Amino acid sequence: MELIKCESASGLKVLLLFPLMLVIAVGPTWAQVKDEFMLECLPRVVLQAGDDATVGQLKAICEAELLENQEAKDQKEETAENNETALEQRLKDERVSGSNLWTIMPHRPNYFLFVNQNFSSMNDGPWQDVAGESAELYETEAKFQISFKFMLWEKLFKKDIDLYLAYTQLSFWQLYNKDISSPFRSSDYEPELFFTLGNRWRILGFNNRLNAFGISHQSNGRSEPLSRSWNRLWASFIFSRGNLAWGLTLWYRIPESAEDDDNPDIEDYLGNGQIRAVYKWGDNTFGLMLRNNLDLDENRGAVEINWSFPLPGTERIKGYLQYFNGYGQCLLDYNASASTLGLGLLLTDWL
Repeated sequence: MELIKCESASGLKVLLLFPLMLVIAVGPTWAQVKDEFMLECLPRVVLQAGDDATVGQLKAICEAELLENQEAKDQKEETAENNETALEQRLKDERVSGSNLWTIMPHRPNYFLFVNQNFSSMNDGPWQDVAGESAELYETEAKFQISFKFMLWEKLFKKDIDLYLAYTQLSFWQLYNKDISSPFRSSDYEPELFFTLGNRWRILGFNNRLNAFGISHQSNGRSEPLSRSWNRLWASFIFSRGNLAWGLTLWYRIPESAEDDDNPDIEDYLGNGQIRAVYKWGDNTFGLMLRNNLDLDENRGAVEINWSFPLPGTERIKGYLQYFNGYGQCLLDYNASASTLGLGLLLTDWL
């Protein structure tokens, strides 16, 4: 019984102290702000006023000045909120999510394309080396991507530096090919370890808001002759202005021994970097990816165009249209050109 009495008394104390804790959490009240301003304003106004000015008149002058300052502050905050870039809003949302210990955040877009139509010839050579020439691939398949990250360490060295662990899986599924039991034609698995560095540099009208540096391993988890993999050090420099965000990503392939290298010429097709731009227009988001090996003699590259659009009755899921043309849609196709158009659903976007 004594224990129950103590717990009840403690609970009563918490209830009685709650208003005080609420005031402390919210911050100074308007009365406190007014009192502090009057203490600063009245001596200044007294020196400027005439001898016949009353105390009431002096207080009225200070109160009018306080209201004017508050209106200017509110307008400034409203303007800053309205001018917040789409990238800044994404970073703010991630900061809120990252503060939750049990939250896993999206990394790259998460989507499912029910139809991904290949308008060029399928790269079925590697597949037939394993399954036989009779195992024909359909040009219509499904494609999906799962990508998430988890903040390992926030504010390293008490700076705007965060450490992340990320994982991305990109899969191509012969969903409609019942002749060969609807197998997964290819899946790429990419774990990454990277840190982000907040920045505020202004360059040619753009704000270099964020930079990231990391290491990644990407492979398709297959044995020879389908095995493909590589390891990279990479750096991304991200810029924004208004609803437009774009980033330059450069990478350096970590060398492998000749006997362990499944794809020694991969840089001849995928190069050493890419540019990605994203523009948010209302509830629509448009994306563009450009990649090139910068080899004038044997020039190879890729372009990807995305459009996510709202669906009636839901805000969590969007429609998603994706066009790809070039090399490297997946690791198995790093040296095979493809032209595809896909339609499906998107769960999370870049912005």
